[in-house]
Amino acid sequence: MYEGAVQDLIDELGRLPGVGPKSAQRIAFHLLAADAADVGRLVASLQRVQAEVRFCSICFNVAEADQCRICRDPRRSLDTICVVEEPKDVVAIERTREFRGRYHVLGGAISPIEGIGPDDLKVKELMSRLMDGSVTELIIATDPNLEGEATAAYLARLVSPMGLAVSRLASGLPVGGDLEYADEVTLGRAFEGRRRI
Repeated sequence: MYEGAVQDLIDELGRLPGVGPKSAQRIAFHLLAADAADVGRLVASLQRVQAEVRFCSICFNVAEADQCRICRDPRRSLDTICVVEEPKDVVAIERTREFRGRYHVLGGAISPIEGIGPDDLKVKELMSRLMDGSVTELIIATDPNLEGEATAAYLARLVSPMGLAVSRLASGLPVGGDLEYADEVTLGRAFEGRRRI
């Protein structure tokens, strides 16, 4: 335990996701030793994010205006929506340069253990977007874990009466990986998702 401001900083840093007590302490002492200008830029960036960043009124991605840059882009296809859990997933998919449609960020995944149900996510907003009939394909790109699978199954059942083409991102073996190191679930999915060459 440290005195006053140092302990308060460690405690606040420790509240961040993925930052344990040791990491919080390490970051705090790094900031104490850092140049005042560097710390000032960090503080200014945090304040600017807090003041200027919001969620897109259409897809719930991060935005600095009412709509995010993807929803404002007239070149993006209106007939395909890719559903993701978090804004960071949009960034990951955008890096591939393979998807030219629009997104819908749920804000998490269904997790009964954590008390998160469909009403805690942006599911109603997704259904509103699908009601006008302009969307013909829904790509569900939730994480390949228990919560992501439950969310994907729920959404697929929910939209099935709408007659949309619904797909799930393939999962399987990573490029450059060895079969002997793949777990049974991953290898099983790779077999299910195999394709002719």
